[in-house]
Amino acid sequence: MSNKPARVLATPAARGLIAKLTAEHGPIMFHQSGGCCDGSSPMCFKQGDYLLSPDDVELGEIGGAKFHMSPSQFEYWKYTQLIIDVVPGMGGMFSLENGSGQRFLTRSRVFTEAELAALA
Repeated sequence: MSNKPARVLATPAARGLIAKLTAEHGPIMFHQSGGCCDGSSPMCFKQGDYLLSPDDVELGEIGGAKFHMSPSQFEYWKYTQLIIDVVPGMGGMFSLENGSGQRFLTRSRVFTEAELAALA
C-alpha cells in the first residue's frame, strides 16, 4: 500500500454525478487545461472523445474516471490536492454535465510538507 496522498479526490456529490454520466455515456474522463477561459471547471468527456497531449499529466482516478491536466496547469497546481466537487450551474460547453443543472468545480488544498515529501 502506497503512502502517497492522492493528487485528485472527488466529493460524494461529484462521485454521484460521475456515476450518472458514466451510466448515460459509458466510460468518461476529465481534463483540466490551462486555457484562459477554463477557470476552475474541469471538463468531462466520453472516453476517447478528447485527444490528450502526450505531455498531459494523469493525476489519478475519481469515480473510475481518469483525471488529466495540461503540463502548464500541473506545474502551477503540483503543490496542491485537487478536490472535484459539484455546484449548481452550467457545465462547460463541451463538458458532459452541461445541461444537467450542475457543473464540476475544482477546489484545492495545499499539501503538507510530509505529503510533498511522499510525492517526491
